[in-house]
Amino acid sequence: MGVNRRSFLRQSLLAAAALETLPAKPRAAGVKNWAWIATNTRPTADQWKLRFEKLRAAGIQAILPEVYAGREAFFASTRLPVKQDWLGLILPLAKAAGLEVHAWMWCMPCMNPEMIKAHPDWYNVNAKGESASDKPAYVQYYKFLDPGRPEVREWVQGTVKELASISDLTGVHLDYIRHPDAILPSGLWKKYNIVQDHVFPEYDYGYTEYERAQFKKKYGADPMQKMDAKLDEKWFQFRLDMVTGLVNGYLVPAARAAKKQITAAVFPGPSLARVNVRQDWGRWKLDGFLPMIYHSFYQETPAWVGKMTREGVGAAKAPLYSGLFLGGMKEAEFSETVSQALQAGAAGVSIFAENGLTDARLQVLKSVSERARS
Repeated sequence: MGVNRRSFLRQSLLAAAALETLPAKPRAAGVKNWAWIATNTRPTADQWKLRFEKLRAAGIQAILPEVYAGREAFFASTRLPVKQDWLGLILPLAKAAGLEVHAWMWCMPCMNPEMIKAHPDWYNVNAKGESASDKPAYVQYYKFLDPGRPEVREWVQGTVKELASISDLTGVHLDYIRHPDAILPSGLWKKYNIVQDHVFPEYDYGYTEYERAQFKKKYGADPMQKMDAKLDEKWFQFRLDMVTGLVNGYLVPAARAAKKQITAAVFPGPSLARVNVRQDWGRWKLDGFLPMIYHSFYQETPAWVGKMTREGVGAAKAPLYSGLFLGGMKEAEFSETVSQALQAGAAGVSIFAENGLTDARLQVLKSVSERARS
């Protein structure tokens, strides 16, 4: 099954039309910049102290350390296998440097062998009936859970609760809060030797027995069987609602109960996010959105960052911070990309990743941000 070519093209055209008709947004009055920090336990406390001071001096106000990536915890968890309490080391150092700390956690991928063995029915299933637990899409870590299943929602909520209980933490940052990619960014097609001009069944997820039964109870049809266009659209929305229900019904309340902020790394759009990863983040009740507007992944120019930022700002009900991928960007391109985001109405930018912020790039970020404030 899956979304057919006609349905896919219709959704893509609607997304493109939405981008072209959005009005220009005023430049943000203030700028708050972020940096994602991939798990890195090698530097010493003194080295982190110097790094954090340098980040803060360059105009970065918040960091996002990766403390759970679907397998082992890098914080003092009592419910996940702990590799090392890296968060415990860097949290006081970052706070002393004047940085907010938002713990970055993966949500749907779960590579824990004990979980796979005990709860294989918790894992997402594609339109061919293949489980992500033993046949994940693209890469081995794409062992995604079913975002609509109550037991899964409670499991992911448990990690949010545990992180939110850490007193000095500013917030919890959600990543991989979606289905597996139905459509990869075009810049990655060559890497995986695929062309995704429509949604193929092996990349079309949401078809667990639990979700199929829930859909059939509501609409009288099994999405594994051929459906008419009207039911196909309802099934598309049903999968969007799986993720939205998890975020708004479980994760946001868990963070707010502990008086913590909650943000998420989301896909560009949200029009593209709905089509590509079944992520309808414009409806999420978060404190901030960090869309990963990685223009090189989509074979686009820095101007595209402005276009996608504009759409996101129009949809988000909280501040939006454009996520930028440093990759091989030269300083001039980096400057243009940051400027495009801020001129389109972003409240700041978020950089992936911190270890690519050379002194030259930090100076660029500081200069562009200061001009935006003036």
